[in-house]
Amino acid sequence: MEIQVLPLIIVAAYLVGMLIVGFVVGKLKIKNSKDYMVAGRRMGLFMVAFSLSANNIGAGCTTGVAQKAFGDWGLSAMWYVLACSIAMIPLAYFAPKIRKTLAITIPEVVGRRFGKLSSNFTAILSVFSLFCLTSSQIAASGSVISALIPSIPFNVCLVFAGIVIILYTTFGGMIADQISDLVQFIIILVGLAIATPFVLNHAGGWEAISAKLPDVKLDFTAIGWASIIGYIFQYICTFLVGPEMVTRFETAKDEKTARNASLLSAVLMAAMSIFPTLLGLAAFALQDQLPGVNGGNAMMMVTGHYAPGFITGLVSAAIICATMSSADSNLLCMSTMIMNDLYKGFGGKKELTEKQIIFWTRFCNVIGAVIAILIQLLGIAPSIIALNTFAFGIRCAGPFSAYALGLVVPKATKNSGLISIITGTIGFLVWNWVGNSVILMPVVFGCLISVITFFVVNWIEWARGVEPAPSAYLSAEEEVAVLAKEAQEM
Repeated sequence: MEIQVLPLIIVAAYLVGMLIVGFVVGKLKIKNSKDYMVAGRRMGLFMVAFSLSANNIGAGCTTGVAQKAFGDWGLSAMWYVLACSIAMIPLAYFAPKIRKTLAITIPEVVGRRFGKLSSNFTAILSVFSLFCLTSSQIAASGSVISALIPSIPFNVCLVFAGIVIILYTTFGGMIADQISDLVQFIIILVGLAIATPFVLNHAGGWEAISAKLPDVKLDFTAIGWASIIGYIFQYICTFLVGPEMVTRFETAKDEKTARNASLLSAVLMAAMSIFPTLLGLAAFALQDQLPGVNGGNAMMMVTGHYAPGFITGLVSAAIICATMSSADSNLLCMSTMIMNDLYKGFGGKKELTEKQIIFWTRFCNVIGAVIAILIQLLGIAPSIIALNTFAFGIRCAGPFSAYALGLVVPKATKNSGLISIITGTIGFLVWNWVGNSVILMPVVFGCLISVITFFVVNWIEWARGVEPAPSAYLSAEEEVAVLAKEAQEM
């Protein structure tokens, strides 16, 4: 394979731009730890909505959807992203409540309601999950760069991608993260929106392409309603207790912004679903003209063959944006939990200054990413899909009820939170090992066990007259004090 010069230039310009954003934001906008961790809680509708969307649209929702469209799913591959979109709608109910907590992390809220042990357990599960996700997304980013420069060893591309992610995330924190997310999603959406009609037109038009496709490829529900419903439930579970999602709601300037951002994100992701699907179908229909095409490279092959270098460059930038927008968020959320939850939860007695909190959070960014890179270099990590699937499940199946229901069931007792975390996690691990089904995926099964346990324990303890756990929300006096302190630090 030859080096794709123009696409490489466009991707290089994007990477340099992200580094500049991180450096400038770090110098001008980061005044305290709240700026670094939750962007000072002053982000507007479009910033939050685009950031939510960029975090959800990863490599699986771009090249992965094209691969599924090329393979057995056909047109129904759209549901992989449409399910994400639909899952954002119920989150609009929870988003204002998440923002109202004025917390930084999920374990912080769980700890308020159900105690230190529940908080520590949730933090450990989340940090482990985020570390796995960081490792897989760095590997995916390295794969994109390697495809553009095949003459350079993959390991070199992997290290380069990891260094870029480390630098702009560590410099600028959540503010830089959300700015880069805004840019990344625009590149993803605009790049694919321009490339898709361009490719279809130069390949003879959609009528000519669809005429070469078997009828099953054009069936919008070919994967079956059971799979569609299963994906929707899976995304509701993983989004509602996803640290990178919750943190975005916490960065919103108010509760109304958090709710509207969730709804706008649903619209943005729905708009995204069609483009990679059509490119995958076009690659399948035209595979006799694309030597060496397969599901994994379908989107890049059909774009590179039927579009000029500039369009191919936009698609390449879109793919690497999709991977990096997830990697930076996972890395920052992991480091934030280490400092905000694990440091305090496991005996960190020294009261740190704002500068020290920022320094050690940045230090955790670097160390976490370096270890993640080394794991990929040593070849001891499982496949990206297997790693992602396990990571998403282990972080949310147990804490699902303690966090989500803890926000909306004011009379919940302390034991209901802790026991549901334990049983939900065990349920996920067992179902992941011995059983699986389309609609009851391991993460959905684990969440279901967590919910059942939560209400059973509550019903038993309510009957015994057990007092409710403390509120997930601050008192009026505490809320005023927190907001006043944050305003003073701005």
